[in-house]
Amino acid sequence: MVDSALQIRRSSLGLELRLRVQPRAGRTEIAGVHNGALKLKVTAPPVEDAANRAVIEYLAGRLGISRSKLSILSGAKSRDKVLRIQSLSLEELRKKLDMHC
Repeated sequence: MVDSALQIRRSSLGLELRLRVQPRAGRTEIAGVHNGALKLKVTAPPVEDAANRAVIEYLAGRLGISRSKLSILSGAKSRDKVLRIQSLSLEELRKKLDMHC
């Protein structure tokens, strides 16, 4: 279950979710909350945008939305990222994350 300390911001363009990404993990999975950010492990390496693509693909599948509804706003070359999510309410996002953690 996702810790209530997960920080999600509403904006006029959707929800903004902080991520802490660990590339080159043994498997792709949600690993809890780290300092208010959703911790996500991905098997992809952090080269040529592979880890960012893996983040988008994994979360799109878990949230049941198309990849085009997700975008990395900041941190493309960092482990700490901000992800914009369109087409989901805050309540839907929390419910879907709780189901898969």
